Amino acid sequence: MANHQKSLCPVNLSLEIFGDRWSLLIVRDMMFAGKRHFREFLQSDEGISSNILAERLGTLVEQGVLRKSDDPTHKQKAIYSLTPMGIDLLPVVAQIGIWGRKHQPVTRESAAAAAAMQKGGPALWKQMQAELRKAHAAVRRG
Repeated sequence: MANHQKSLCPVNLSLEIFGDRWSLLIVRDMMFAGKRHFREFLQSDEGISSNILAERLGTLVEQGVLRKSDDPTHKQKAIYSLTPMGIDLLPVVAQIGIWGRKHQPVTRESAAAAAAMQKGGPALWKQMQAELRKAHAAVRRG
């Protein structure tokens, strides 16, 4: 991807990678629902279309947020893993969830993960990041 950003502001540059509606939802599903396959992402409640999903996954891989590898259990499937850069997004996703829980008409069930993330705070986030590092690094070695 060519670097033609109009602004070198860190917020702008970050949003160039994950500022669309779908990218952080894909990352969220990987972090909190353990989704790793294309078909699993299609089953999310938000209803992403297959062509948009393919494009967003490609961009996230190209930008280094995700890694794509062959699924050792099925030759025709790919498995997506979070890279260290992707795992670093956990506090961002947590804060967006916490903000949404506070300011949007969520249900108790839909806000449960955000409530846990708020209650556990940065200590929980670090623990979850360590668990994600182990889970997502295992695929690379496997």
